[in-house]
Amino acid sequence: QVQLVESGGGLVQAGGSLRLSCATSGISFSISRMGWYRQAPGKQRELVVTITSGGFTNYADSVKGRFSISRDNDKKAVYLQMDSLKPEDTAVYYCNGRMVLTDYWGQGTQVTVSS
Repeated sequence: QVQLVESGGGLVQAGGSLRLSCATSGISFSISRMGWYRQAPGKQRELVVTITSGGFTNYADSVKGRFSISRDNDKKAVYLQMDSLKPEDTAVYYCNGRMVLTDYWGQGTQVTVSS
C-alpha cells in the first residue's frame, strides 16, 4: 500500500519561510519522480516543482528562486523549502509520487501566508 504523508504546513507572514516534508512508504522511491503541487481555493491544482530520480528539477516560474526541492532516497522522503513566501502562495500543498506512469498523492497540508 502506497502512502505519502505531508507535514510542515502552517501560517506564516509574507516574507517568511516554511519547510514541507513528505514521508513515503510502499513506493519504489529511488526510481520515482517526486513532486509538489498546490491548489488554492477556487483554482485548479498546479505544479510547484518535480524532481526525478536523477535529481533533475522542474520549477514553476512563480516559485523559481524562492522554493527548493530535495529528496533523501535513504529516508524515502522529499522536502520543499519555501522562502520569501507571498500571500499568493497560500494553498493546500500536495506531495506527488509518480512510479511507472501511476500517480500517488498525499492528503495535503495547508500553507497560509498572511500579508
